[in-house]
Amino acid sequence: MTGGGDPRQKLLQGAEWQAQRIPVCRALGHPSDGTKAAEQLATRLDDTWKSVASRFACNAAVSISNEGKHPSLTISSLDKLDEPPALIQLNRRVRELIPPVDLTELLLEIDARTGFTREFSHVSESGARAQDLQVSLCATLLAEACNIGHEPLIKHNIPALTRHRLSWVKQNYLRAETLVSANARLVDFQSTLPLAGYWGGGEVASADGMRFVTPVKTVNSGPNRKYFGSGRGITWYNFVSDQYSGFHGIVVPGTLRDSIFVLEGLLEQQTGLNPVEIMTDTAGSSDIIFGLFWLLGYQFSPRLADAGGAIFWRADKMAHYGALNELARGCVELSKIESQWDEMMRMAGSLKLGTIHASELIRSLLRSSRPSGLAQAIMEVGRVNKTLYLLNYIDDEDYRRRILTQLNRGRRTPCSGSSHLLRTTW
Repeated sequence: MTGGGDPRQKLLQGAEWQAQRIPVCRALGHPSDGTKAAEQLATRLDDTWKSVASRFACNAAVSISNEGKHPSLTISSLDKLDEPPALIQLNRRVRELIPPVDLTELLLEIDARTGFTREFSHVSESGARAQDLQVSLCATLLAEACNIGHEPLIKHNIPALTRHRLSWVKQNYLRAETLVSANARLVDFQSTLPLAGYWGGGEVASADGMRFVTPVKTVNSGPNRKYFGSGRGITWYNFVSDQYSGFHGIVVPGTLRDSIFVLEGLLEQQTGLNPVEIMTDTAGSSDIIFGLFWLLGYQFSPRLADAGGAIFWRADKMAHYGALNELARGCVELSKIESQWDEMMRMAGSLKLGTIHASELIRSLLRSSRPSGLAQAIMEVGRVNKTLYLLNYIDDEDYRRRILTQLNRGRRTPCSGSSHLLRTTW
């Protein structure tokens, strides 16, 4: 494909793609033949409909309403699980065992164990490092993380903590690539701890956006009256593993559609974790996103606020799914999947191999009011997988609770200083 400005020019081309075609399909767990792929999707969808329908009469948490133009589901809220007395006692005992410690001391101890400050290199110099550089780095990181600036950490009688030293360190050592490398070292170290293994195996992650007002002018901010009033702001899109580690983050101007950046975070994160299931809120749940996730070998498990009113899709017009039959009002066009299968595999391989950014590709797929053949095929794949997700969501209370639990792992107060405002020009 030629022509100016088409992101698809960055996809694997010609002989290069033919050489990668079979390895890519094998690595992603997909057949290389489009007809076989469509048949497998149709069979899986039909089997899941029948399986969930057979248990629906025993599902007290879900009911069907036929009052509107189309049938809709009502899903009962999850009951709160009370902590057993033994767990409450254990929490109290653990808190009593944890000694009060200054945050700066804690950072220095973590550095002594992990060496994460060694990932911070000077922007232009190499080799020799300033004396007590790790002290300066930890102080600078603390100032940035707590949004308090350098002032509370300056100590004129300590060379590593003077105003000049901290400003010099921030200017020359804190860059996107050094922060990413240092964070990866911390995440990888934590994943080896037995306690982290009890929390999870690193295969599950959540992604959620935190909104920040930016009183200063910056190209990365955007307007949104709901979140920023009359001002501007950014969204920090944060990725958290089931081991409670923040393994990636992306700054999003204003409140652009979060779904654009979900895949990018998974594909471009640089830790040793390999999450295969991602959980988000409603903002990241379009058909195209469901399709792309499945094509790339991921399970997309959002918490949908409107799951009861969602469109459910079938592959077989003649099949009957008992009490759920009227819900299956959309029919997937398998022919679109068959005809575009090789293009979808080429796109998935290009994303996996990093020849194009996920956000760039998704923007191009969503840009036109008349979707391309490729975009339509991805939507059909997404409709199959979104329906599979919805059926499992209404059928399995443990699945619904697991999504909520993982999302809650990534939610917390984002700042401690400057009234939760970002006052730095980025």
